[in-house]
Amino acid sequence: MEHSAADRVKVFLIAAALGGLLGGLALYFSGRADLAATVWFVGVVPVLAALLVEILRSLWRGEVGLDIVAALSMSAALLFGETLAAAVVALMYAGGTFLESFAEGRARREMRALLERVPRTATRHRENGLEDVPLRDIRPGDRLLIRQGDVVPVDGTVESASAFLDTSALTGESLPSRAEVGGDAMSGSTNAGEAFDLVATRLAKDSTYAGIVRLVEEAQKSKAPMARLADRWSLGFLLVTIVIAFAAWWFTGDPIRAVAVLVVATPCPLILAVPVALVAGLSRAAHFGVLVKGAGPLEAMARTQTLILDKTGTLTEGRPQIVKIDSHDGTDPDEVLRLAAALDQATKHPIAQAIVTAALERGLSLSVPTHVTEAPGEGLTGQVEGKAIVVGGHGFVTGRVGKLAEEYPELAAGSVLVAVGIDGRMAGHLVMADPLRDGTRDMLARLRRQGVKRILLATGDRREVAERVTEGLGLDAVRSGLTPDQKVLLVLAEREHGPVMMVGDGVNDAPALAAADVGIAMGARGAAASAEAADVVLLVDRVDRLGPGIEIARGARRIALESVVAGIGLSVLGMIAAAFGYLTPVQGALLQEAIDVAVILNALRALRISPAET
Repeated sequence: MEHSAADRVKVFLIAAALGGLLGGLALYFSGRADLAATVWFVGVVPVLAALLVEILRSLWRGEVGLDIVAALSMSAALLFGETLAAAVVALMYAGGTFLESFAEGRARREMRALLERVPRTATRHRENGLEDVPLRDIRPGDRLLIRQGDVVPVDGTVESASAFLDTSALTGESLPSRAEVGGDAMSGSTNAGEAFDLVATRLAKDSTYAGIVRLVEEAQKSKAPMARLADRWSLGFLLVTIVIAFAAWWFTGDPIRAVAVLVVATPCPLILAVPVALVAGLSRAAHFGVLVKGAGPLEAMARTQTLILDKTGTLTEGRPQIVKIDSHDGTDPDEVLRLAAALDQATKHPIAQAIVTAALERGLSLSVPTHVTEAPGEGLTGQVEGKAIVVGGHGFVTGRVGKLAEEYPELAAGSVLVAVGIDGRMAGHLVMADPLRDGTRDMLARLRRQGVKRILLATGDRREVAERVTEGLGLDAVRSGLTPDQKVLLVLAEREHGPVMMVGDGVNDAPALAAADVGIAMGARGAAASAEAADVVLLVDRVDRLGPGIEIARGARRIALESVVAGIGLSVLGMIAAAFGYLTPVQGALLQEAIDVAVILNALRALRISPAET
């Protein structure tokens, strides 16, 4: 298991603080109080040094955080010989920072499996055969072999008779498109048909996919950093602490009272309760298939006001499905589907595979076809159970079995028509489309009840398709025909209404996901680029997981705030008691420990958040 240098430092600090505290206690109870004080001092020093470095970095960035209170309490305790109190504070601080980084490290490890789609090599023709070469070695004019299922590595032109390209990850168009010889093929699209040759027209670094990656990087850099929930309380709490500590020292002349105030004031309820509640929320969200890459994105989810949704693969299934079967000669519709699917077993075309899947889902028995002939991109002919079957585009089939007496009605935008001929007659048509996901309307209504005020569609698909799919959903706006940079501009424009959440699954969504306050990727079948750029990944292919995810995020944030208010309130009461001399520094540290236990137990309630079922 890999760990970053920062993670190793945090592990070392918590080990040093714990070792110093326990070692000092062992020496103290064995009668070596002088040596115990030295061990406590040694255990505190590395934590205090790391804390001071972090404070200087924060001040350089113009930020004032709770770290200053922790540094003051440790420094004052060491200065006036209260080493045990300093050791307790050091352990609590080191434990809090470790908890904050724990969830992010776990999320990074779980994300590695989602990043395998990005092409790193390509197959290039050479004089005596083929060779695999790194993308950086491809030059314009190189002839590449793009096998079935391969991601096109660079922009180029098709040199074979034709190619079928799935561009859904780039443009949002859910159905594959055909590119004739000499036609353009964009990097990042997937070969959905037979292998074809591609002549590179650009370097990999200048291609469409690389341009989208650069947009992601720029969007991430321009994204405003999110303040931690604890830090938003820091300045007020810091001022209260200094006022009470200074007043205690000023009016009594006893510096130990100020030390006691600072020790009680150590913001462990903020340092510990907030990350515990949010990490618990992360774990709870993962139980529902929502992988959140850290406490910051989880908190941002809880404050979302605007939701922007991609269409293909997000609102819709992202793959063609049969929505209607028309029979023209009295043949049972299931029989039309069964015979068409039996013949389609002989090809890997995505529409054919969708027909086979639909037949199997209906429990239909598929015979093995014989004498199959395929016209790439047009259709198939063959024998099934002794019958002559023709399946393909309407023109392909009518050219072999003749036209219907009446012209087939025009299809809705975004639909595909597959004709089926049986024994020389037009037997039926299969109407295919990329339908809306089940439960989408209920999901959107639930999100509005949870406080999402604006819901928009942002897609690269055609306007007529976008409007047909979203009809009746009550969206606040539909934006179609968008390029990746236009999606980023839409996200930025919507920020005037509050924090923005963007949901998508394609490469073209990645820049907008990076620019949004919360980017959510469909990780089950989505592009690796979108999963990498996003703050949240839906590990199951269900957009309705958004509801439980937001509900858990809001519940975890509410519990964190409850813990903060209760903990800080108790700390202020303890500070006042210490200022009047009722608590020594060590007693103050023990009181703070009791407060810590209480707020942590409360924060752990986030593990039991039960979102309403969708």
